[in-house]
Amino acid sequence: ILFYRYRDLAPQLVPLDYTNHPDVKLPYELIGSMPELKDNPFRQRIAEVFSEDGEGNMTLDDFLDMFSVLSEMAPRDLKAYYAFKIYDFNNDDFICKSDLEKTLNKLTRNELTEDEVRMVCEKVIDEADLDNDGRLSLEDFQHMIVRAPDFLSTFHIRI
Repeated sequence: ILFYRYRDLAPQLVPLDYTNHPDVKLPYELIGSMPELKDNPFRQRIAEVFSEDGEGNMTLDDFLDMFSVLSEMAPRDLKAYYAFKIYDFNNDDFICKSDLEKTLNKLTRNELTEDEVRMVCEKVIDEADLDNDGRLSLEDFQHMIVRAPDFLSTFHIRI
């Protein structure tokens, strides 16, 4: 089913038989316009994280990985790991204040004032930063998610 979803995005690019064309990649513009992603404020970041090239252009394998992690059946730890990567905008393996600000602005579609954003970010870091280094490691993030069980139930897309 997913192969056909992938192929339907660009039938002219994706062959039915992969034997002679294993390196097909669909551009981010097509991936980001899918109904499952087009209204998601993190669509570009999701595509970047799951794409091998880091720019959102996806091979069939990238596409399958994205759908399997974002499926309702994916294990909690796997979802938490990818959520962390998606929110780590600067790719430094930590969610720092600027990553949190970007996340919050995307979630609220820039409806909060700078002060409100700063206050929320400080509160999140205060509560979730276990080693008090001013940023969230993957471990900090996973610990925070365990205490917010609803978080991962919203971290999926239906096929």
